[in-house]
Amino acid sequence: MKVGICDFPSAYQFPPRGYGGIERWLWSVAVGAQDWGAEVYLIGPQWRSDAPGRFRRREVRLEDADASALADLNRLGLDLLVVGHEYPALPSWRAAWQSLDCPVVTFQHDATFAHPAGTFDGARSRLYCYSPEMCARYAAHQPVQELSVQTGIDEDPRPARHGHHLLWLGRVCAPKAPHLAVLAAQRLGRRLRIVGPIHDEQYVRRHADILHADHVEWVGEVGGADKAAVLRAGQTLVYTCSRAYVEAGAAVFGEALRAGTPVAALAWRPGTCAQAALCEQTGVVAAVNAEDDDETAADALALAIEAADRLDPHTVQAVGFERFHPVRHFEVLAGLR
Repeated sequence: MKVGICDFPSAYQFPPRGYGGIERWLWSVAVGAQDWGAEVYLIGPQWRSDAPGRFRRREVRLEDADASALADLNRLGLDLLVVGHEYPALPSWRAAWQSLDCPVVTFQHDATFAHPAGTFDGARSRLYCYSPEMCARYAAHQPVQELSVQTGIDEDPRPARHGHHLLWLGRVCAPKAPHLAVLAAQRLGRRLRIVGPIHDEQYVRRHADILHADHVEWVGEVGGADKAAVLRAGQTLVYTCSRAYVEAGAAVFGEALRAGTPVAALAWRPGTCAQAALCEQTGVVAAVNAEDDDETAADALALAIEAADRLDPHTVQAVGFERFHPVRHFEVLAGLR
């Protein structure tokens, strides 16, 4: 099987060195496809030159390809093309893809992006979504529910161990609401490490008295082996989001579970990524209502943390490897499962 993995215009490289969502997903698919035994072509100019693996490369982007470049891509005889979710809706890109005569698949990593009618037919063009909530939002496009698997270079987890603190991982901004994790940790008298880039300075200032409390340690953005080490050192990863935020891709669940770190997650509605990602062996979901205030949500999250702390990290890791495995994920995307 021959598989093409396309980059797209992005502020990040492929894979990114730290934060980055779709870029990490595309890299994970490339790794999973190669480990499965496929012949993988990295298509586009933003793939990192130091990316390990024996990948073939084509630096042209489909929307920029002239007749000669398209002929070259056609000669590859691709069996599958994997792209970011914006691409299938672009007329110039669709015209180029359709000249290649191969199926295209993507994963919906943005809950607000609107695809034109007919973008996906469920067969030659397929859309995958993480949660029941996301599948319902994109029902017109015949989505398939599947967990998103994301990873980066040098992030291979080491054997699980019992960690010693609480961990929050992601971009620091209002939709991700890390202040709720801080409040929950405060109730338990626990230390919380916040890991990730600040994307919303105004949000940080608004909640400065909470986010800069004595029990909070700011780690900043990390990647590679450092990120793997931070995940492994955590006893429980705390997942939060704001009431109105719809999580679309949720890399943190797979990252934490593969490291052997259980998850305590906040969910304002049923059918979210948290419920899709976790089971009784890997985490605990604090189900709250959108009408609940921050204090009530923090109380529920604190109880979930206490329950998640008791989960066995070795079991968490074993289940995480099974559910969030790049090869299994590629098999689903390729229609092999």
